Amino acid sequence: MTRTIHRGRQRGAALLMAMLTVALVATLAAAALWRQWRGVEVETAERGRVQARWILAGALDWGRLILRQDARSGGPDHLSEPWAIPLAEARLSTFLSGNSDASAASEDDAMNAFLTGYMVDMQGRLNAYNLIENGQISESQSLAFERLFSLLALPASELERCVQQLRLSMPASAGSQTGSSGSAGNTGGDSDSNTVIAPTRFADLRRMGLSATTLARLAPYVTWLPSRTTVNLNTAPVEVLYASIANIDRAGAQKIAQARQNTHFTSVDEVRKVLGSTSTSGGSGDAPAPEISSQLHGVSSRYFQINGQVRIDDTLVGEQSIVVRNGLQIRTLQRDSLFAPLPMPSS
Repeated sequence: MTRTIHRGRQRGAALLMAMLTVALVATLAAAALWRQWRGVEVETAERGRVQARWILAGALDWGRLILRQDARSGGPDHLSEPWAIPLAEARLSTFLSGNSDASAASEDDAMNAFLTGYMVDMQGRLNAYNLIENGQISESQSLAFERLFSLLALPASELERCVQQLRLSMPASAGSQTGSSGSAGNTGGDSDSNTVIAPTRFADLRRMGLSATTLARLAPYVTWLPSRTTVNLNTAPVEVLYASIANIDRAGAQKIAQARQNTHFTSVDEVRKVLGSTSTSGGSGDAPAPEISSQLHGVSSRYFQINGQVRIDDTLVGEQSIVVRNGLQIRTLQRDSLFAPLPMPSS
């Protein structure tokens, strides 16, 4: 009887060991399989990101080529030109296909990649760099930003703090430069300027005193460019027209926007005629005439933003690049990756 019980215990222990061994082997096999699957997924995602970045680099060159061709044709920059036409999401194979005889089999083998993109005239926005001129606050530009803040119902205290911080970061030696990158803000000027680093991009205005909410609200209307610029009256939205043109009302800004839909402006004088003003100041009637100046306004641009996004299966990679055009030379100033779907411009 005792021997039978002892054999039963041995068999139970052996069965338990066998079950534990099987469970251990299954766990190790599952872990190895998971690690292999994870490695494949990581490699696939990394390959997709690398491919997407190469495609975006080609899209950037394509955008630069369009801007170079636009420079060759000359004339003002407006929203009816090829650079202003957005590219809706398109399969990449439509660009790579060389003939119309491509079979369904070759289409199945094509890369499952989709490209989206558009360009923005950055001189259709107020340039925060213009707020400081020769180390001093520009009165005309300060009034333009005040009008924009009032229109958007943004706190004026943030604007005042931002302007003061910009003045400290851009002394006369830096503020008088027209081609600097905006980073040479620690030479000369006030002693406090050594503690304030000048912005190099729009997001740096957060350090100047603007809140994240204010920056998000200003994004379609304000930018930071590394030199003094004029507002392009052919591309500026109504809000920027209202803010940048002194003594104008919303109706006048809307009138400019409607007039350029029919025919773009070739000079600032044509804008004055639309508003019924032939000079930068004065006019008939009690109300002062809208002030349009060639020092503050124009009809051509040098700075553009090229936006691109590539979708490969589940991988989404976007990029925003700011370029400057000097004649036929197109130089890239900055490239930023996007961590959210690319917002398409409103029609």
